[in-house]
Amino acid sequence: MKVRKSSTQEEIKKRKKAVLFCLSDDKRQIIVEEAKQILVGDIGDTVEDPYTSFVKLLPLNDCRYALYDATYETKESKKEDLVFIFWAPESAPLKSKMIYASSKDAIKKKFTGIKHEWQVNGLDDIKDRSTLGEKLGGNVVVSLEGKPL
Repeated sequence: MKVRKSSTQEEIKKRKKAVLFCLSDDKRQIIVEEAKQILVGDIGDTVEDPYTSFVKLLPLNDCRYALYDATYETKESKKEDLVFIFWAPESAPLKSKMIYASSKDAIKKKFTGIKHEWQVNGLDDIKDRSTLGEKLGGNVVVSLEGKPL
């Protein structure tokens, strides 16, 4: 999968805002999880708040990898950064945590343009958008996805 900027309006609508990856059933491959993505074209249509919708995609009892294309504002400018998230909730099985942890570097190498990496161990760590804001730029981030922090 290649991460790139889209140019035409139609391409922009098809661009992924967020996507989840899981292990295949045989635990030998990392695959895009079916129906677990948010397209830029969905925002304002079927998705009101992309960050909240993204958090709701995460399973409560298993690990996942995710890419999230964060749009945010600092005091100086608007920015867009690609965030790699390793979701490993406390309630996930130990074997799953071990497999995902040992495969993390392999999937990260497949993507260019990742600016931030974030390991999240529970809903409390991710549900508040200000936590991602801190990861993106500390206290200089004033809004995430158009919503003030």
